[in-house]
Amino acid sequence: MLPAFHLILICAAQVGTDKLPLRAESPQASADWPSFRGNVHLTGVSAGRLPETLSLRWTFRAPEAITSTAAIVDGVVYVGCDDGALYALSLADAAVRWKYATTNAIRSSPSVHRGVVYFGNDDGELHAVNAASGEKKWMYKTDGEIISSVNVGASGAAGANDAGGSAGSDGLLFFGSYDDHLYALRVADGSLAWKYQTAGRVHGTPSVVGDRVLVAGCDEFLHVVSARDGKVVQTVSLGSMSGASAAVADGRAYAGTYGNQVVAVDVSAGRTVWTFEDKERPFPFLSSAAVTDKAVIVGGRDKRVRALAIADGKLLWEVVTGGRVDGSPVVCGTRVYIGSGDGNVYVLDVGSGREVWRYESGAGISASPAIGGDRLVIGNEDGALLCFGEAAAAREGAGKE
Repeated sequence: MLPAFHLILICAAQVGTDKLPLRAESPQASADWPSFRGNVHLTGVSAGRLPETLSLRWTFRAPEAITSTAAIVDGVVYVGCDDGALYALSLADAAVRWKYATTNAIRSSPSVHRGVVYFGNDDGELHAVNAASGEKKWMYKTDGEIISSVNVGASGAAGANDAGGSAGSDGLLFFGSYDDHLYALRVADGSLAWKYQTAGRVHGTPSVVGDRVLVAGCDEFLHVVSARDGKVVQTVSLGSMSGASAAVADGRAYAGTYGNQVVAVDVSAGRTVWTFEDKERPFPFLSSAAVTDKAVIVGGRDKRVRALAIADGKLLWEVVTGGRVDGSPVVCGTRVYIGSGDGNVYVLDVGSGREVWRYESGAGISASPAIGGDRLVIGNEDGALLCFGEAAAAREGAGKE
């Protein structure tokens, strides 16, 4: 389960004068899923494909809960578990390639970059592991839990097809810690390049846009810092603390809050563009949004999945599930894929919210889907990692004359 936040956080906004070159950039999604939310802008959109009807291809049983979202790269699935291990599995059949043990639960989602897997654990350790062999390369210790996932800057980043990389973030990786800091480490050896202090825990994953790093914090602010040196560019009030990761598209950042709102921020102007709140159902949004050219799609603790108009935040549609929706939706083609605390994986039409398909996994789901290699992979709180794709018979038939 996602942890609760117990601190009352007080801080003052700092407003910088730099304008951010965000509007000219648009992320190009990868057919793999190398990191949390699929690309460095954290938009949650997949360029891969999935069949019209999903079929369960395999189930891998881990000894404890899986709340980490998987990464899928070159036919291998990488996922963390509450047993403190990172597993590398064959996407084809779930055969274990290797297992890497740490000292505590792994709820951070792994990021794969140039043959190395990066992930944090509840002991505040950031690990770098060889993706092919599972051998340790280096480890960096912080003073708080690491739930945040790693984002890697510039060309060749996790989500390597993203546009907008710059020399300012080249060779650096970024993540947050419960010790109230946003970190930048050097990819080569894990040495500290800089760290930026906030006034609260950093739960969400930072987004990287050009030479800027953006992170929503538990101190109620969206922080925008220079990727080069960690100096603050500006902070923008979110009105409440946030445990979500901010998705960035066309110069705007989108994040849910514990104040029961989804907030859209014009990053360059440093102001809120719109705010969505369902006053009849005042529940927090821990889910990180998926962003298309028309909609911001997000789950809520009121058991609902909503699509909001990207222009003004007005409700387009909502779907009621049987449990909290703390995981984050993924858009692939014309469909939305999301898990719920009721144990179901839902497939929804992106335009209308109409339910297309569902699968009962047997336990609550707070992890998010990963889509890569024509498969969807998601874990649940009973330690089951499920892989869906085209039915085996259909695949075999497709190859016959």
